[in-house]
Parts: sequence; C-alpha cells; structure tokens
Amino acid sequence: MDTQRSAEELAQTMPPYADNTHNQGYARQLSLTTVMADAANNMLIDLPMLWAIFRRRMGLFFGGAMTVLALVTLVTFQLTPKYVAEATVLIDTRQKQAVDISAIYSGVSADSATVDTEVELISSRVISQRVTRKLDLYSDPEFNPSLKEESGLSGIKLFVRNLFPSQVNVNGDTEELARMAEEKTVNNVMSNLSVERAGMTYLIAIRFESEDRAKAAMIANAFADQYLVRQLDAKFEFIRRSRTHLSERTDELQEGVRIAEAAVEQYREEYGLFESGGTSLTEQQISDVNAQLIIQRANLAERRARLTSVKSQLDSGVGGESIAEVLSSPVIGQLRAQQADLTRRKSELATRYGEKHPEMQKTIREEGDLQIQIESEITRIVASLESEVNIARDKVGSLEISLNARRGELAENNKALVKLRELERQAEASRSIYESFLNSFKATSEQEALTESDSEVVSSAVIPTNPAFPNKLLNILLGLILGAGFGAMLVALAEIFDNGLRTADDIERNLNTSLITAIPTLSHGLLAGDGTTMVPQDYLVEKPLSSFAEAYRTIRSSVLLQSNSRAKPKVIALTSALSGEGKTASSLCLGRICAMSGDRVIVIDCDARRRILSGSVVGVETGLLEVLSGKSQLKNSIRKDSKTNLHILPLSGAQDDIVDVFGSNAFDSMISKLKTKYDLIILDTAPVTAVADTRTIINAADSVLLMVRWRQTPAKIARSATRILAGLSTPVHGAVLTQVDAKSQTQYGYEGSYAYYSSHQKYYHD
Repeated sequence: MDTQRSAEELAQTMPPYADNTHNQGYARQLSLTTVMADAANNMLIDLPMLWAIFRRRMGLFFGGAMTVLALVTLVTFQLTPKYVAEATVLIDTRQKQAVDISAIYSGVSADSATVDTEVELISSRVISQRVTRKLDLYSDPEFNPSLKEESGLSGIKLFVRNLFPSQVNVNGDTEELARMAEEKTVNNVMSNLSVERAGMTYLIAIRFESEDRAKAAMIANAFADQYLVRQLDAKFEFIRRSRTHLSERTDELQEGVRIAEAAVEQYREEYGLFESGGTSLTEQQISDVNAQLIIQRANLAERRARLTSVKSQLDSGVGGESIAEVLSSPVIGQLRAQQADLTRRKSELATRYGEKHPEMQKTIREEGDLQIQIESEITRIVASLESEVNIARDKVGSLEISLNARRGELAENNKALVKLRELERQAEASRSIYESFLNSFKATSEQEALTESDSEVVSSAVIPTNPAFPNKLLNILLGLILGAGFGAMLVALAEIFDNGLRTADDIERNLNTSLITAIPTLSHGLLAGDGTTMVPQDYLVEKPLSSFAEAYRTIRSSVLLQSNSRAKPKVIALTSALSGEGKTASSLCLGRICAMSGDRVIVIDCDARRRILSGSVVGVETGLLEVLSGKSQLKNSIRKDSKTNLHILPLSGAQDDIVDVFGSNAFDSMISKLKTKYDLIILDTAPVTAVADTRTIINAADSVLLMVRWRQTPAKIARSATRILAGLSTPVHGAVLTQVDAKSQTQYGYEGSYAYYSSHQKYYHD
C-alpha cells in the first residue's frame, strides 16, 4: 500500500510535459528506488559502499597514511633518547618528637590534602632552584638553552623562534640576560620533573627525565634530598625564630610580673589587707567572734530556758524539792539525805517515845532547820541561775559589739579589696603568660637537637637501563593509527569535494530522472588502428560487438521500445549541461548504431555555434541554414555517412548570419517532412544552459536525452539543466553517462551492470 501510494504521489508531482503513461512508469520506477533507498538507509552502516569508496580511493588513502607514518618514523628516530629515574619518598605519619611543642611547630598531618600539598611542594620552583643550584645545572647545556648548540629539530625550533622573536627587550643588559638564562634553566628542570602520589598511599614518586641516564638518577635523588633538607631547614628556621622571639618576650613578661606583684604588695600594705592562710585577718577575726557569739548565744538560751523553767514551776506551786535544778544540786542532795535520816529517826522515836519525847521534839526542830536550809538553797540556786543568765547576756552583747565592729572594718577592707583583686588578677595573668612562654622557651631550646624530617627516602633512584622516550614501537603504532586517520580524512575530503555524477543513484537523486545507460570511455590504444587515429564513431563500426557499441544499442532500445500505449518518438534531441560532455559523438554513434540495425536515421547538427558534427562531414556547401532560408532544397543538403546508411544534415555558412531560424515555421515544416521519410531523427543541440536556441529546438522534439559526463559534470549545473528541461513541453526520456571508466565505475557502488564488469567482458569483443 505504501509503495502504491508513493507511486501515485510521484505521478502527481511529475512535470507537466510527461504524459500519464510515462508518468506512471517513471513513478513506479522511482517508488521502487525510494523503497530500496529507504531499506538501505535503515542499515546502520553500508559496508559494501564503504568498501567501494575505499577501493576507488585506495591510492590516496595509502599515500596519506604512508606519508604520516614516514614523518612519524623520521621524527622518532631523530629524537634524542630520554631516560627516566624514580625516587620514592614516604610521608611519615608517626609522632617521633620527644618533647611536645605542638603549639610551636607541628609535623605534617596525614590527611589526603596535605599529602597532595607535599606533592606540589616537591615540584615547586623553590625545590627546583635548590636542586639546580646544588648540582650547578646552570652550566649544563641540556638545561641551559644559552649553552646548547642548535641542530636538527632544535635548529628548526630556533629558526621559528627567530621568525617570531620575544617581545622582551633587555637592551643588552648582561645581568638581565643572565637572570633570564637562569630562569629558563629552572623552567627546563621543572619541565623534566614529574611528581605523583602513589594511589591513596603516603608514598610520593619523584621521576626525572634526562638525556643522560646517570644524570637522571642523580637529579631525582637530589630532589628527594632537597625536599627533606627543605623540611629540616624550615623547622630549624622556625625554631630559631621562635626561640629568639620567646627569649625577648620572656624578658619582657618577667619584668611585667615583677612590677605587677610589687603593686599588689604595696597596695595590700597601704590598706592593711594582710592575709593568713589565704584569708584576711579581719575575716579570720570575724569568723572567730562569730563562732564565739554562736556559742554564747546558745549558752544564754540554755540558761534562760533553765531559769524560766524553774520560775514557772515555783509560780505554779510545785515544791522546790522536785525541781530538776534543785535535784541536781549536791547541797540539796546532802540536805535531802539528812532530811531522810531525820524522817527515819523521827519515825523510830515516834514509835518508841511518842510525840512528847524531848528527843522527838529535838528531831522535829532539826527537821525544821533542815527544811529552812533546803529552801534557802533553792532560793540561792534560782538567784544563781539569774546571775548566769545576766552574765551570758553580757557576753553575747559584748561579742555582738565586737562582731559589728569587725564587720564595719571588713566592709572597708572589701572596698579596698576590689582594687587589690584587680591588681592580683593582672599579676596572675602576667605570671601565667610568663610561665607559658618560659616553658615554651625551654622546650624550644631542647627541640632543636631532637628535630627530624617528616618524610624519608624509602627508595633511591637507580640508573635506568632503557630509555623511556621515545618509545619507537609505540610511536610507529601511533604513526600507523594517525596515518590511517589522515588517509581516511583525505578520502572523506575527496568524497566531499567530488561533486560529479557517477552512478544511477546519483542521477536519480540529483536529476529526478532515470539513467538509461553508461557509455564507456575509449582509451587511446583502442582508438588507434593501423597507424591512423580512430574516432569513437568509427570504433563503433569496427567493433560492433564491443561494450561501447552495446551502450548505444541500449539507448536505441530505450528510445524505440517504449510502452505500446504511447507513440514511439521519432525526433530525439541530445543535449547537455556543459560542452565537452560527448553529446555530438553520441549523436553520431547513436545514428550509426540505428542505421546498422536497419533504421532510417538522420542526424541534424543544431549546434549553430560550434558545428562539431558538421566538421566530420566532407564537402559541406549547403546545410540546415540554407534549407530553412529556402536557399537550398532539403535533399541537396543531406549527406550520407561514408560507413553506414546514416544521413546527416550539417550546418554551413557564417555564424553571423544566424537568426532565430529554429523557432520558425520552416524548421517545424522540415521536421514534419523528415518524419515521413525517417524512422528516427536525432537533433544534436548545444548545451541547454548556455544557448537559448536549444530550448526551442528541444520543443520541436518528441523526447530529449540529457548527456552527463561521468565524474566531470557538477551535480549543481546538471540540476540546473534538469530544471530548464522540466519547463519545456518535451519530456525527458532519461540521462546518459558518457566517457565512463568501466573499471573505475565498479568502485562507485554495487548496483548496475558495471558492478559485474569483469563477468560481462566475455560478452564483448573490445
């Protein structure tokens, strides 16, 4: 369905000069071509086409490849061999310092960024200058360009530098020139140095490249040594600077501490702020008085409580004998004991003598006296308690007065202590800083003898045995790759700029018409016969079974054997886009091959400006112009070909006499008359893009053939000719490729008969 729809669409877009039968056939042909092209486009890579391109450009490809390979090989063997030596340095992550002065100078940390920084340090200009100075590489011609004799490739570089001199002008200053030479030497040393970290380890590889193998190892080791020396120098220099600074600063701080402490003592003495055991004397006195006051207050409270208790018991009518204070009195105790003895004795006397007995009365009197003594003792005890309370109260009052006095003194001292504490803090801060700097100074003095490098050389560079540059085998392989790439680029450029038409696909894609046949070119060897020059039309007669003759038979068959639904054309116009396309020779050859096939054929020279066809006719006195002007009859102007039954109507007369004769009725009448006498009329016209008369001539024909020279006619001008022909009423029968190299044509694709040129040769007798 898609193919049928494409055919219908193509038939609708055909030029108006083509009839329906021709349009349908042409549309079917193009639709099939479109389907095949789409199928080919769906292929990822058209390998046969690429192979065909390579075959036809093989010489260009190998020429470019061998040129690049030769240049690479020449340069490789001209290069000076370079040797690479490698030394390995380890960043030591262990802490080996016997004295901790991390506040002064810490070792290299083991993080990745630090190791990368050390890599950059080794390759820095500072280390390179140290190595250059130590090994005196300024006097080495390998690194100092001012001492090197330029030759070979170096001479070419010097020549280029002389062509483009530097803009720096030193005005003959010797010191400036020497400085620039030293800078260039260091630059050359740095350019030959390579420093890399070994993966994520703490190992750093130092590689140096030199023309001398021993020198390469020596310089690589020198870089490792100078890196370690630079680390130690940096540490020693830092320690020396720190020690000097600490010494000066310690002296300053010591004097500051002395002044601060003297100010504290002077102020303390001035305000009497003496201390003992870390506290002031006033504070100690307050503390002591306060302690005594607490004791005396407790004692007063206790005595008051005892007195209050005794008074309350006496006021309540309790006998004094039962009061605890009385009971605890030893006097009362003795009196109680005596009272008990009297009571016992009284009881015995009462039992023995009765109440009236003198002894009984005596005992009663003694008991009364004893009771009076007890009451007197109780009164004395109460009075004693009151006296003790008064004494305790006086002591408390005295202590409170003393405490208040000390507190007032402490308040005054505290006001003075504000300034004292400030002076003490200043003195303490100065003392702390002084002690810190003093400790650092002592540690720094001891550290210089214990300082070690943070890195060590774990592998010294050895003298290499083989050069690292150039790698001849690798360079040659790269030369092959580059050569192949360059050759492929040349092939691509040649294909891009080869804008000629070469295959049937080119014809159909660019000219929107079909290719009828491709006419092979004839070499000079084929055209030469028996010492005479043989023209193509004669070769066709001499070799009727050749591939050259077969191509014109194909044209004849294509023209005469068209669809039965359409009248066979009798008038065929041959034209081209440019001159030199083989149009005239093709007209004669087509006429002869038709005549040899038994057709009545006439060829008319319609190229009034060049008249190449007429030049092949001998004894031309009258021709087409005379016939059209009525000066000569048609039968008198027609000439017969000497080798076939072909008839030729040439041109004669001067070009200045040419008028628009091809658009006249006479020309149309002549063509109509010739149609009655000949089976085929061939019109040899001028290029359609160059001469306007050609369009008029083609309008008088039944069909037109566009002659295109193989690989020579630009596609752009051929498309221009096709557009001109599309605007005419005469249909384009097709295109013919002329002067085709049959062997080379096989390299431009794999479609068509020329793809099997070697197989078809057995059918021809060239």
